[in-house]
Amino acid sequence: MPHFLLTWLGTAVALLITAKIVSGFVVNDIVIALVAAVVIGLVNAFIRPVLRILTFPITLLTFGLFTFVINALTLWLASALTPGSGFEIKGFVPALLGSIVLAIVSSIINYFLRVVE
Repeated sequence: MPHFLLTWLGTAVALLITAKIVSGFVVNDIVIALVAAVVIGLVNAFIRPVLRILTFPITLLTFGLFTFVINALTLWLASALTPGSGFEIKGFVPALLGSIVLAIVSSIINYFLRVVE
């Protein structure tokens, strides 16, 4: 359970950092980031696998690069599922750039959290 909580907090912090780096990617405060992290986790758990199966041929043809588009769409969907909450992505390009930055920042944060454990 502590590992789950650290990962959740790390993702929330990564969302806040991503919001500072990518324009059009808005996260107002830490509470909203925590809620957004839960919504992103749920979208990644339930909707992303379906999208990956449906888009497998395109992903194969693009040598996996279409995965970036899938990540952007799931992130954009997560922001659409939380209207008026303070977590907003204003278009596909901020979602695409935000998904790339979020993946990098989350990886770095989770690496340091594993070192601490």
